Amino acid sequence: MGQQHVLGVHGIGQGKTSQRELTKSWRDALDRGVKLLHNAAMPTAESALAPVLKVPHWSALLADDGGGLSTQTAFPDDATPFTADEEAFIVQALDDLLTSQERDYAAQVDPTTLGLVKVPPSITRRAIAYDRRKPGGRASKIILSLREVHTYLTEPDLADQVRQYVLESADARTTVLIGHSLGSVIAYDLVRREEIAAPGTAGATVHTFVTCGSPLAIPTVQRGMGITGGRLAQIAPHLRWINVFDPDDAVTGAAGLALATNQVRDAEVDNGRLDPHAAVKYLRTLPVARAVTATWS
Repeated sequence: MGQQHVLGVHGIGQGKTSQRELTKSWRDALDRGVKLLHNAAMPTAESALAPVLKVPHWSALLADDGGGLSTQTAFPDDATPFTADEEAFIVQALDDLLTSQERDYAAQVDPTTLGLVKVPPSITRRAIAYDRRKPGGRASKIILSLREVHTYLTEPDLADQVRQYVLESADARTTVLIGHSLGSVIAYDLVRREEIAAPGTAGATVHTFVTCGSPLAIPTVQRGMGITGGRLAQIAPHLRWINVFDPDDAVTGAAGLALATNQVRDAEVDNGRLDPHAAVKYLRTLPVARAVTATWS
C-alpha cells in the first residue's frame, strides 16, 4: 500500500514537552518498531516503509499565553484540588478495576497510614488496594490519567477545541490515526463523531485506527462518554481498528476492547515492568509497526 501518513494523538503529561520533542520521540519509537519488523536488513526499504508522521501538540493549545486555555485551569496537575464530581468519577472507575475482595479491603484501609498526598481518602483507599495487586505506584498513574479523561469528558468546549486542533493536522494523505491514553479517547471521539475518516472530512482517506494504552474499556469512562450497556458505539466499517494493550498497564484496566465492540482486533504486548503505559513503549511494538506500514500478517 506504500508509505503511510500517520496522525498521532498524544496523551497526558505533555504540557512541558515541545512539539519538536514530542514528534521526535514518537518518530524514533515508530522507526524502531518498523526496523524490528523488517529485521533492519535493508535501509533503503526501511526508509520507504517508515511512515510520515504528524503529532499535533494539543497540550500547547491549552497553555497558550495569548488568551487560550491554561493547563492550570483546564487539565489538573498534582497541585489541583479534586472536585466532588472528579472524586466520584475516579472512585467509580477504580471500583471498576478492583475485585470485590479488593473493594472490601479498601473499605477497611486507614488512609492516614499510607497513600497519596492531596488525594481524597476515598481514592487513596482504593489506590492502596490496587497497588497491592500491582505494586510500584501504578495507581498514581491511573489517577492522573482519569483526572484528565474526566476533564475532557465534562468540558465540552475544551474537548471541541482539542479535537479541532488535532484535525488541523489531518489532510487528504492521512491514512493512519493513532491515539495513546487520553489521546485514544480523543481519537475515538473523532472517529465516532465522523469528524475524521468520513466522506468530506480532511482525513477521509484514513483506513486504520490504532488505540494504545486506552482507558476505553473502563465502564465509568464509557458512561462518561454517554455509552451504556458496555458496548462502544459503532465506527465506520471500512476502518481497521487495532487496540494495543499491556495487561500490566493499569490505564487499560488490564484488558482489551474486544468485549466492548466486535470491530476491534486486540493485540496484547509486553512493555516491561517499568512504566508499561509509556507511549514510546507502545509505539515501538510490532502490532503498531504493522499498522503504520500496512503490512499486517
